[in-house]
Amino acid sequence: MADAQNRLIFSLDATASREPTWHIARSMHQALFDVATEDAAFALQLCYFRGLMEFEATPWMTQPGPLLDALNGVYCQGGATQIERVLRHSLAEFEGSQSIKAIVYVGDACEESPETLNALAVQCRLAQRPLLLFQEGKDASASRCFASMAALSNGAHVQLDDASGDRLRELLKSAIRFVVGGRKALQGSRHESDKLLLNKLPS
Repeated sequence: MADAQNRLIFSLDATASREPTWHIARSMHQALFDVATEDAAFALQLCYFRGLMEFEATPWMTQPGPLLDALNGVYCQGGATQIERVLRHSLAEFEGSQSIKAIVYVGDACEESPETLNALAVQCRLAQRPLLLFQEGKDASASRCFASMAALSNGAHVQLDDASGDRLRELLKSAIRFVVGGRKALQGSRHESDKLLLNKLPS
């Protein structure tokens, strides 16, 4: 397992409607690691769900090659959301350690109990693992759920409105800057995505 002090869990909805997002992730596998400075130990784990209760989590990765291999091995498949499973897994990884700095989730729907997800979001806050929730689409129910989870975890909820994926690309880079350098890495930045993420995080 990778020996890293700064870890990010990168979780994606891989149900049928999410294929465009996977294309974006594949296209920026190198950039996700380039953002992490050379002197900072950084590791990423990819998690996804799809189909009939299928959930997968990769080993921790410190190089872009294995991430691309993992992304290329996934195809989207219809099914219900499994955000609860993502959160329970994320809380169990390195339990008691502060090495996991954030949990990123990208999706467009929430078909689960808000009460259950909110309770897990509180556990994420207690574990100092803020949720960075990037929402695609404009589903009002999902927006309410994601906003509540973000607030309870001391994280951030950003609703994406850019079909090209450029905003998601930049926000993922900002998330890694946050994981590696904390709020200080976002403060005073000239990147609009850094300013946006900082504005969404609790002061």
